Amino acid sequence: MPNERREIIYGLLFLLPALVILFIFKVLPILFAFNISFHEWGIAGDKGFVGLQNYKFLLRDRYFWQALWNTVLYTIFSVPLSIVLALFIAYLLNQNIKGVGLFRTVFFLPVITSLVAVSVVWKWLYNPQRGLFNAILAFLKLPTLKWLEEPRGIFELLTGKDLPYLLEGPSLALFSLVILSVWKSLGYNIVIFIAGLKNISETYYEAARIDGANRWQIIKHVMLPLLSPTTFYVFIMTTISSFQVFAPVWMMTGPPTGGPLGTTSVVVYYLYRKGYEEYQVGYGSAIAFVFFVIILLITLFQRKVSEKRVYYEV
Repeated sequence: MPNERREIIYGLLFLLPALVILFIFKVLPILFAFNISFHEWGIAGDKGFVGLQNYKFLLRDRYFWQALWNTVLYTIFSVPLSIVLALFIAYLLNQNIKGVGLFRTVFFLPVITSLVAVSVVWKWLYNPQRGLFNAILAFLKLPTLKWLEEPRGIFELLTGKDLPYLLEGPSLALFSLVILSVWKSLGYNIVIFIAGLKNISETYYEAARIDGANRWQIIKHVMLPLLSPTTFYVFIMTTISSFQVFAPVWMMTGPPTGGPLGTTSVVVYYLYRKGYEEYQVGYGSAIAFVFFVIILLITLFQRKVSEKRVYYEV
């Protein structure tokens, strides 16, 4: 047997245990859920085949579209805020300053803290009567806010005018969850950006200084282009994780969960509600697969648009 063929066979044999585990615990459940999405599948009773009925009903389900819109708003606000803040802090922490290790630890602590525990603490911070944030606003002689109980859009609150639905922005309740998300993910993104900054050779900076470039020109024309692969990675991963938000909605909003007036109801929570609270497992599976296709299309679009602006050092 030729050496090349023997190496391929050995490689497949080494991969076989991992492939078997992947197939049993990942691929099979996905195929099973896809099959369920074509059935009227409750927790008990007959499980009749209904074809595309669940998908047709989803197209007319205004609560699903509200949840999808809330998810899009959540992503639109959380992703840019998270990336810009993380990049700025990573740039500062990449300088030769005293106590940089302590700062990195402090920023990374939220990442390793349980999201459920964090949600409980932040719910108290947002409490309109006893919360810390309103106490600070009151100390500064500013009007206090209802935070997680406020259904009005943030642009409506800022301008004091009634705005059309698409212009009013996320509700203050949803934006409060965005703030928590940015704080929670900041440390992870900072670490990724610091690794990217460390990977840029000092010779590029030195050449720019010799050419007379100032600090801003070095950042704009040297650092940001060479950091673009890292930024692209953070952009994709933060977007996907934002679309999957669930725990803060479940822990911090309501009753009922997803309130006020459904302004914090996101797709993953709506899927959970249909599948595990109302026992419409078939319909919940249909929501999951439609949502999967939406995230896939958005990711492919991001790759097509953003990859053109990514510079890979040769």
